Amino acid sequence: MVLSTTVSQRKHIKRKAPRGFLKRVFKRQKPHLRLETSGDLLMHLNCLLFVHRLAEESRTNACENKCGIIKKEHVLAAAKVILKKSRASEPS
Repeated sequence: MVLSTTVSQRKHIKRKAPRGFLKRVFKRQKPHLRLETSGDLLMHLNCLLFVHRLAEESRTNACENKCGIIKKEHVLAAAKVILKKSRASEPS
C-alpha cells in the first residue's frame, strides 16, 4: 500500500489577536504610554490593514512589470508609495 504524498492544506486559523503578546511588546517599547482597553486591538487592526494594502500594491507592481512572482523590489516600491500616502493624509 502506497502512502499518499499530498499534504492537507487545512490549517487552524486563530480568530483572536494575540493580546498578551501585543501588550507586552507595547510595554517594552513604550513603557510610559497608557493604552485604553481596546487600544491593542486597534493597533493590531491597523497592522493588518497595512499588510493588506502592501500586498495589493505589491501585486499591482508585479503585474505592471509583467512578472508572475512578487519580488522584493515590488514590495519595497509598494511600501514607499503606501508610506508616502499615509504621511500625506496625516492630520496636522
